[in-house]
Amino acid sequence: MTGDIWCMDAVAVAEAIRAKKISAREATKSALARMDQVNVKLNAVTVPLVDEAMAAADAADKAVASGATLGPLHGVPVTIKENVDQAGCATPNGVVAYANVMAREDSPPVANWRAAGAIIVGRTNTPAFSYRWDTDNALRGRTFNPWSRAHTPGGSSGGAGSSVAAGIGHLAHGNDYGGSIRYPAYCCGVVGLRPSQGRVPAFNPTAPAERPITGQLMSVQGPLGRRVRDVRLGLAAMAGRDARDAWWTPAPLEGPPEPKPIRVALAGEWGARKVHGDVAAALRSAANALTAAGYQVEAAVPPGIDRIAELFHALVVTEMRHLAREVLLRDGDDGIRTAYGFWSKLTPEIGLADYMKGLAERNKWLREWSVFQERYPLVLAPVSLSPPFAIGFDTTSEARTAEVLAQQTPQYMVNFLGLPAVAVPTGEAGGLPMGVQIIGRRMREDMCLDAAEAIEAAAAMPTPIDPR
Repeated sequence: MTGDIWCMDAVAVAEAIRAKKISAREATKSALARMDQVNVKLNAVTVPLVDEAMAAADAADKAVASGATLGPLHGVPVTIKENVDQAGCATPNGVVAYANVMAREDSPPVANWRAAGAIIVGRTNTPAFSYRWDTDNALRGRTFNPWSRAHTPGGSSGGAGSSVAAGIGHLAHGNDYGGSIRYPAYCCGVVGLRPSQGRVPAFNPTAPAERPITGQLMSVQGPLGRRVRDVRLGLAAMAGRDARDAWWTPAPLEGPPEPKPIRVALAGEWGARKVHGDVAAALRSAANALTAAGYQVEAAVPPGIDRIAELFHALVVTEMRHLAREVLLRDGDDGIRTAYGFWSKLTPEIGLADYMKGLAERNKWLREWSVFQERYPLVLAPVSLSPPFAIGFDTTSEARTAEVLAQQTPQYMVNFLGLPAVAVPTGEAGGLPMGVQIIGRRMREDMCLDAAEAIEAAAAMPTPIDPR
């Protein structure tokens, strides 16, 4: 049996392999056959790992036959983004100059998924340096959205979102510095979880230097999947301790029960930033689903939206100017050079004193949000204030880039705060997927996922889909 296994969700595949209803070999052959069928239209998977995957699947089946203890993802086909180390593979991060940077050991999320029994069937595409909300680069080319070739699949985990939406693998690894898991999930109609800072360990042995401090505070590793329960399983398997990441936090995956009804802040107003009608409709739909599930949803404005957006840009772009600009302009492609040029022009330069004050001020907004979330443990917000963008949105003009940065505020605001958030679909509008995000308290991914399941139950999506 291999014909329709790729259509099954990750939890169902893991259960079927454990029950010996299907084999890991059958599941892997099905995923690889689906890749052969649709990846030529998407360019989501840049490096198929056919031989390695089949060998791992055979080993997984031997473990089942021997009665060995099986991990939670035993035999489940998955993909890994090309910006983290995977032993025996290159880590080019979408850059031609790094095409031969070979990894000798696995990064923590890869190691954890392997330890959980996952079968890695391929590597997925990312923009140069993983710095854009679109996935295109001079090394691998453009990744297409299975819903529309004219619209972005998101970035930087665009290959991950596109692949899992089209049925290539049952879970996809991604990472999120300014929305890079949630935006591809939103654009491709799948579920994407940005865990809390410190939840999932991270480290790239091939990295030439330590990440800048905003990367350490705001960038996280996480899973994308077609269903919320798959993402929950993927997180549990990815979150295990790794001594190479000193930021990793030994917090339980399930927190204490919250008094009912759980209050949810409906963040539907974003100051002068215009919320598109389809986005507003998605928020109403999600709010209705949560209300029907017993949540208490109230309109509320989270603290500091404008200042948090300003600080995010000031801190991140300042670091880019001083630590990444030279390498980015030397090794990057036209897309990232153009996009960076617009970001830099739109972000006033600050000195060392203001940079240090900005980092210190971050604690003020962590405190303000902590107090706000005492009343509202969950926040229902847009992923973007606009439907998925048409291709070219971040390389058109400085004015267009300013609009995009305003519309993406709900994504990078979460990164600045280090909080967990899950993007979940709510249906379709104009032939494109729509969705929302649920933002939770630090280390309460479980509450985000519970609420996302209530939204998902009211808005079933057709994924996996055939590329359009």
